Amino acid sequence: MAKPSGFNSALRHKARHYAMQALYQWQISHNALQQIELQFRDEYDFTQVDLEFFQELLHQVPAKLGELDALIEPHIDRPLKDVTPIELALLRIGTYELAHRIDVPFKVAINEAVSLAKKFGAAESHKYINGVLDQLAKQLRSVEIAAAKR
Repeated sequence: MAKPSGFNSALRHKARHYAMQALYQWQISHNALQQIELQFRDEYDFTQVDLEFFQELLHQVPAKLGELDALIEPHIDRPLKDVTPIELALLRIGTYELAHRIDVPFKVAINEAVSLAKKFGAAESHKYINGVLDQLAKQLRSVEIAAAKR
């Protein structure tokens, strides 16, 4: 699949990085998403960020929260309320990408979430994120996974 014109994986990585932090803040503070977005755009240099992707993640993950959480819950070993806020933000972003961004390869969605978990999460959280998103990829991207095995 061709990458969109202007696509840059480093810009997308930074967008996920800030989206994870912004969603974490939203989960903790319950502030309005627009307020959080404005704060982030004011405090951080977004010249090296895929702004459109950041905005999509920041606004669409909460918009589809019920759907995303329903997809995640069967694959976790505890109630959602007991998942750390960092892990929860990463699981929701990864699940959103697997379910709604077919242009993002499943391996990229998983690897990006794992990478951010290694940077921001608890010591072993990257393994947890990897395991849950791997199960979700099998559910949501079975055709893509089968094609990758050929």
